[in-house]
Amino acid sequence: MDSALQIRPATENDVPLILSFIEKLAGYEKLSHELAATQAALRKWLFGERPMAEVILAEWAGHPAGFALFFHNFSTFLARPGIYLEDLFVDPEHRGKGIGKALLIHLARIATERGCGRLEWAVLDWNQPSIDFYRSQGAEPKQEWTIFRLQGIALHQLAEKAAREAAQG
Repeated sequence: MDSALQIRPATENDVPLILSFIEKLAGYEKLSHELAATQAALRKWLFGERPMAEVILAEWAGHPAGFALFFHNFSTFLARPGIYLEDLFVDPEHRGKGIGKALLIHLARIATERGCGRLEWAVLDWNQPSIDFYRSQGAEPKQEWTIFRLQGIALHQLAEKAAREAAQG
């Protein structure tokens, strides 16, 4: 690893920086209109009583350069935990320095140290630079899988339906 590059776990003091990276990522992915993250929410879910995710930060020559946010999942087929990489982002001015690769290697190391059977993530289908990067690291797309998502009103409607059915039960 280049001596100018340092990777470290985020602390609660890093919440404003984490949010700034998330805002930049949302802009890059053309999803700023979906961004609802706040410092308070990040503080609660990353550093609160029951943290749900972790963040590692990359610094180049002492300056923030990128981040990765991840959490554990579980593979029933492997009967082992895994790591799901929710977001990996490197500031444009720091790209091409090996920072993304170093973050991915760091996550692979965490996964193996924790006994995980896999490290996985999703990539927007139009994001060819990221697809090419991940393939160059040995990752394989799982094209036989389709990601489904419930969120917002649909999530609440399904939860309410389950509550109504339980009450009628």
